[in-house]
Amino acid sequence: MNLACALQRIALKDPARPALFHGEALLWDYGTLAERAACLASSLRARGLQPGDRVALFLRNHPAYLELLYACWWAGLVVVPVNAKLHVREAQWIVEHSGAGWAFVSADVGADLQAPDGTVDVDQAAYADLLQSAPLPLTDRAATDAAWLFYTSGTTGRPKGVVLSHRNLQTMALCYFADVDAVSPEDTLAYAAPMSHGGGIYAIPYVIAGARHVVPISGGFDAAELFALSQSLGRLCLFAAPTMVKRLVDHAEATKADASGFQTIVYGGAPMYAADIQRALRAMGHCFAQIYGQGESPMTISALGRADLADTGHPLHAERLASVGVRQTAVEVRVASPDGAPLPSGEVGEVLVRGDTVMTGYWKDEAATAAALRDGWLWTGDMGALDSDGYLTLKDRSKDVVISGGSNIYPREVEEVLLLHPAVAEVSVIGAPDPEWGEVVVAFVAPRAGHSVDAAALDALCLDHIARFKRPKRYCFVPALPKNNYGKVLKTALREQLKEQSHA
Repeated sequence: MNLACALQRIALKDPARPALFHGEALLWDYGTLAERAACLASSLRARGLQPGDRVALFLRNHPAYLELLYACWWAGLVVVPVNAKLHVREAQWIVEHSGAGWAFVSADVGADLQAPDGTVDVDQAAYADLLQSAPLPLTDRAATDAAWLFYTSGTTGRPKGVVLSHRNLQTMALCYFADVDAVSPEDTLAYAAPMSHGGGIYAIPYVIAGARHVVPISGGFDAAELFALSQSLGRLCLFAAPTMVKRLVDHAEATKADASGFQTIVYGGAPMYAADIQRALRAMGHCFAQIYGQGESPMTISALGRADLADTGHPLHAERLASVGVRQTAVEVRVASPDGAPLPSGEVGEVLVRGDTVMTGYWKDEAATAAALRDGWLWTGDMGALDSDGYLTLKDRSKDVVISGGSNIYPREVEEVLLLHPAVAEVSVIGAPDPEWGEVVVAFVAPRAGHSVDAAALDALCLDHIARFKRPKRYCFVPALPKNNYGKVLKTALREQLKEQSHA
């Protein structure tokens, strides 16, 4: 089972079918896309890469991204998608930890990245040269072979590499058809969210369906641009964090733009408040569906479809809007007590999931794998409750992750950087509610005795070590951090302090 079989199938069956647009311009049909992927695969293998080897992609959304994904799979290689928002030092660590021999970059984010066997800028002649090889026959892969090595931040301060197999991702795609949305060849998937994350993973069901793909000229999210593409290409589909949905709705309300060209907007990656989705439905119509998943079970724990969102007459409609829907077809979901026993409807516990979408484990981290995968279940770290109809509502996170604009930010990563400043004695990072971003990072900082430090110095430190989006949006300077008898910082007390300040 090789994910690239789907591309080969469409290319053989209907080679002239439009495949990839850059803005409104058609670049390649499916026959050309498959041929380019096969030629790239041939060049990679000719340079010594063998099935199972890793290739890093550190670039913003770009027309080359889609063909690189399928070229790697065509050659039997494992894709290591690196978040383009990361600092190059963070990306470099991922390349080294994954053992990626080659890296493909765009100069705007990856010019300084070094891979041991070669770093290729997709906009330079060296990349075009890789397309000159004769096509490689499709490489056989087992269903359990790795296809996608995704690095998601961990509470230890270092990212963990989630290993996803060809079976994991194929099952995810089939769940999309069954539980999220039917896909037509006339649909157009827009890559507005990062292709290193869910935006790129959703290429798989759209390739299976032989649908169209478009990389916006901006290379990212621009509400006006997406509205224009929805009108020029039609039946526009995309994955969007709640922050993106809000901006689309703001644009629709401010400009009275026609939203009829949007076919499906799948939102997820962070909580969406019921009031916000109600506003979105009023402004843009019933083109929305919600998914809940995580890197370890990508996009595939539960789904709230457009039928539920539209069923305003149901007596539990308000509650369902606040939920993340029902479990997807290929998984089992349990809300469990700390010992793993299922809890009755309505009781809050940790969300567990098992099925063919769940990762094979963490790369080179047996301890973390054993902690996350127990008795066949993935322990998500999210707290929630199931109602009697099977709808899952998330209550809180047992982990301290801050979700800002759909991006996960783990406090310890930020804390460790801030503690590099010689004037900082201790620090604790929490998330604060924010109407635009969902949450923003707030750092409580206690200076060393006799020292002082300001926000500008801490900002500069963060910008030198971690991605810009992870740095605190606010600093609270305190004499000391509140702690319990064991010396553990009481983040609940810090949250209460923030709440009091906001009401002052």
